This record gives sequence, C-alpha cells and structure tokens, in this order.
Amino acid sequence: MNFALRAIRAATASPLRKVTTANILQRRTMHIQSIPMWTGSHDNYAYVVIDDKTKDAMVIDPANPPEVLPVLKELIDSGKINFKGIINTHHHYDHAGGNAETLKAYPHLPVIGGAKCAEVTTTPKHHQTFKIGEGVNVTAIHTPCHTQDSICYFVEDGEERVVFTGDTLFIAGCGRFFEGTAEEMHEALNNRLAKLPEDTRVYPGHEYTKSNIKFGKSVLDTPAVRELVQFCEENEETQGKFTIGDELKHNVFMRVEDPEIQKATGETDPLKVMQKLRDLKNNFKG
Repeated sequence: MNFALRAIRAATASPLRKVTTANILQRRTMHIQSIPMWTGSHDNYAYVVIDDKTKDAMVIDPANPPEVLPVLKELIDSGKINFKGIINTHHHYDHAGGNAETLKAYPHLPVIGGAKCAEVTTTPKHHQTFKIGEGVNVTAIHTPCHTQDSICYFVEDGEERVVFTGDTLFIAGCGRFFEGTAEEMHEALNNRLAKLPEDTRVYPGHEYTKSNIKFGKSVLDTPAVRELVQFCEENEETQGKFTIGDELKHNVFMRVEDPEIQKATGETDPLKVMQKLRDLKNNFKG
C-alpha cells in the first residue's frame, strides 16, 4: 500500500551523523509549526512537519481537533501544505485521541504510531525510517516506558535535526513510568536519545518545563539549571528552544551518574538513581 511516504524502510545505518562546520551552512528546507493545545487545563503540543520543497506535511499528535483542524485547514486551503498523514508518539488519548476526528475531515490518510494508537495503519520498527516529501527523513526510536508503545521521531533535513519526544523526554524532565520501569527509562533517555547529535532540537509533547526545572534545581543547582530557570521566567513556550546537548546539562534524569545527583538521591546505581528521581518528582510540591 502506498502511504505517500515513499514506503517505510529499515534503516541500513545509524541515524547519528557527525556535525561539521561546513554542514551547518547548508540551507534548511524543513519547517515545523507548533500548535499549542492549551484549552482549559491542557498543556499539550501538536506539530506540523513540512517539507518546504514539496509542501508535503504530516501532523504529530493532533489530540484536540478543535484546536488542530482550523490550523490544518488554513495551511491546506492556502496551498501551504499537502497534508499526508498523522504520526503518534504513543496511544494516550491526549496524544492520539484526535485521530478519528482528523480522519473524518481528511479520510484515507495513514496513521503512523504504536500498535495501540487509535486508527493506526503502520507501526515502524525501531530505527526504521520514512520520508515526508523529498527531503525530510524520519527515524523511529522506540522508547518504551511511559507506555510500551512510545516512539520518538528523529527528523533530519540536511543538517537540520529535531526530535519529537512525546511523553518520554520533556525539557528538563521525563514522563512517568506508567507502563515501564526505571531501567526502560534509563535506556530510552541515556542510551538512545542521549546518543543523538547534541545539536538536535527537542520538541516534547507537553509544556512542563517550568515545573520540571523547579524540581531539577532542588536536586542540582548549576549554571545550566539556573539559565533554564531564567528562561522560563521570561518565556511561556520552550519547545524547539533546547537541544539534546542542553538536556545533558540541565536534565537531572539524563545525569544519573552525576555525583551531586547521586548524593541528593542517596543512590549510586544509575537505575536506582532514576527511580529515586522519579519518586521525588512525583511527590515534589515546589
């Protein structure tokens, strides 16, 4: 079946690529439009990823159609995008719950995501790749823990790199271990996402940064942490503003071998540190 994505294929090489000064000068041809879904108490993000050359585009986690569909309609009616499908980071309703209504408005489109996502048509394997348009390459990175079907999407266009992390990695935080273990979250954060190029910009599923960094500062008080505290005081949105390299500095869940964090948690084994951090965050009142 042709999903207008040039067929999902198994990756033949690692998605990680070395950054050089010359490569940074290449022209960017990928565009990302954030859609904050903040009606009521919601704090989710949906994203539209557009190949500027072909105008082909897919939407990531269109959970609240009343906020997402008007944006898609404007982009489609104005000729800015050719809408090609839906991508989900995991099956929770606040991420995949808008799939059916989106498909009512735009039927017969693929839904790429975990096996439990609503209306899913394709579940990519770990490190399988597909394209959006001609130039946007997407690699699925399986990150089971928050849910067992959690998938992050590493997206490249030339030397422009981003990752959509759903509820696995937040700016300065991580998701709750609803369906998994500390070992799985450690693997997801510190053996998979941490290995992406450090200039990869992070687009999470929620705007949780302000509360995350308050907790982080209670565990680790460093210049990098204080800089993020200040950024949150001055800015409402943080998606796409920080990189994997930044997370390695200010995200305590990605610093489980830091002696300061081990001292604060009273643990030295990385898996026990991860679990203790999650327990502390779950009960943090700051």
